[in-house]
Amino acid sequence: MVIANNGVEAIEHFCQRKFDVILMDIMMPVMDGIEATVKIREFENKNKIEKRTPIIALTANTMDNDRDKCISYGMDEFMAKPFDIEKLNSIFDELKIPS
Repeated sequence: MVIANNGVEAIEHFCQRKFDVILMDIMMPVMDGIEATVKIREFENKNKIEKRTPIIALTANTMDNDRDKCISYGMDEFMAKPFDIEKLNSIFDELKIPS
């Protein structure tokens, strides 16, 4: 497990190694999770990475349009904080991520 303190660190970690999944907090200092996700997807496209890394949004915002916004920016799933481990495992199963 790797922890990034902000979106810039998240991108730096992503560019240095492969991850099975990214749990992306939406509200981070320096660069938020949405902008970091967009940059990660741009990196994957630019480098012709065939299997994109699943990104799960973590947020305190739980309105329907918040989920839609996250998905539209390249995230694969959405979870409200505080999250439930059973829900996370269910998402892992849906996205076929080894747990």
